[in-house]
Amino acid sequence: MSTRTLVARFACAAATLLLVACGGEKAASTDSADGGAPSPTASPTNTPKPTGTVITIEMITDESGNYFKPKDIEAKPGDVLKFVLVTGVHNVHFLADSNPGVPNLPPMSTFAQLPGQELLVPVNFEAGKSYYFQCDPHALLGMVGKLTVEN
Repeated sequence: MSTRTLVARFACAAATLLLVACGGEKAASTDSADGGAPSPTASPTNTPKPTGTVITIEMITDESGNYFKPKDIEAKPGDVLKFVLVTGVHNVHFLADSNPGVPNLPPMSTFAQLPGQELLVPVNFEAGKSYYFQCDPHALLGMVGKLTVEN
């Protein structure tokens, strides 16, 4: 096993232990679009009210690695991205560095820690462009995605 792989695994393990030790955020809100299931958001004002389609993206850690499924998403303004934790500990972050010049990016999400937890992101992006997101602790391991907003 390479030194790089060992360092990456150690960093992931350390981040996971830190999250577990700190207990993570326990704030949750409900959203009528998903039948009232808890969905952690940065604040109650970030709870989207979908006007379009709810698109589900799974967040997974398994023998293949850490990844979003699907990682390439097509949506329209008014849709909602529903990131659902399958396994692992993950977040969703539309980094300014990955989206230069894009105003009003959604804030970094909380960390989903329990299977079934949902992170909701409204598609309030300009149509006709692509936007990049990642899971912060697993980005260097390839857990990145692309949202293309259609006209």
